[in-house]
Amino acid sequence: MMLFSQARGLPVLTLTEADELGVVRSLTVDAAAGVVTHVRVRGRHSRKESVLAWGALHALGPDAVLVRSATAPAEVPPHHELPGLRILTETGDWLGTVQDVAFEPDTGRIEAVVTAHGDVPAHRLLGLGDYALVVRAG
Repeated sequence: MMLFSQARGLPVLTLTEADELGVVRSLTVDAAAGVVTHVRVRGRHSRKESVLAWGALHALGPDAVLVRSATAPAEVPPHHELPGLRILTETGDWLGTVQDVAFEPDTGRIEAVVTAHGDVPAHRLLGLGDYALVVRAG
């Protein structure tokens, strides 16, 4: 298991030439499916940002991310920054804010959303927007 905070800042390298594309800026999530879908990469020496589909990754480890292809995906879903986002139940109850997200680095499957009040298991995730992460009530 890995946390979003551990992935952020990792160097992103191409598998074949070991060229550095940049560093992980953030991860894009499909909350309803409970998976990471894309990796946002910021150039190390520039502000240029690129997006890679999760399927383009070969491996994500504690020291680096290796990608098979640096080709941009045809479709890029909307990105919502999870850390700091409100967590609301489907009935409107506030559960706190996202502090981090635990995920499986081999598959991108979300394990839990970490909050100051305890972890919210991934099977409770319903949706994600600009205002909040919505989860099933208790």
